[in-house]
Amino acid sequence: MSRPAPTESVLLRGAAGAIDALIDTPAEVRGLAVVCHPHPLYGGANTNKVAHTVARAFRDLGYAVVRPNFRGVGKSEGTHDHGNGETEDILSVIGWAQSRWGSLPLALGGFSFGAYVQCRVACRLADGLTPVERLVLVGMAAGRAADGARQYDTPPLPDKLSSLIVHGELDDTVPLTNVLDWARPQELPVVVVPGADHFFHGKLHLIRNLIAHTWAPL
Repeated sequence: MSRPAPTESVLLRGAAGAIDALIDTPAEVRGLAVVCHPHPLYGGANTNKVAHTVARAFRDLGYAVVRPNFRGVGKSEGTHDHGNGETEDILSVIGWAQSRWGSLPLALGGFSFGAYVQCRVACRLADGLTPVERLVLVGMAAGRAADGARQYDTPPLPDKLSSLIVHGELDDTVPLTNVLDWARPQELPVVVVPGADHFFHGKLHLIRNLIAHTWAPL
């Protein structure tokens, strides 16, 4: 049986300069996925364990997965832009992935601030030639953060998008009620992991299993 390729490190180009990224590739690429990490001003990076877990789960479904660092993280150039420039950067990453592998089925994943950015990206692509088909949002940033320092006006998801929304019962960064308030008018189910905090310490295997049980491999 062919094995996945080792994780690859690349530098891509974005509007603010270099985008530092990791790539996880299955033995046979049948789809494209981009996974985003948590807030860059609070230690978020593409090596984050939740982002890594989501990326490997997508890889196991047949996706070539790109994990970019947001602006100012690692070798990525530019400065934090509160989701605006970050959205443009992810669109650039998707364009690069399509130039390398072709217009394959597209999936997005994000954790915390990264999930907020991916909601924006999904909306931008909804009416294009390659809309997002699958979306994983873990510990999603919505509403006001628990510390009161940040406010996220997370847009509703496009229609006909298969989504998996996972939140920890004990999340003390983004209260569960925020995500339920966002999901309720859209009639979107939210999977609540009992006992999980924002970073899903000791619960990462549940995220991996949820993705594997929600979607069949491509």
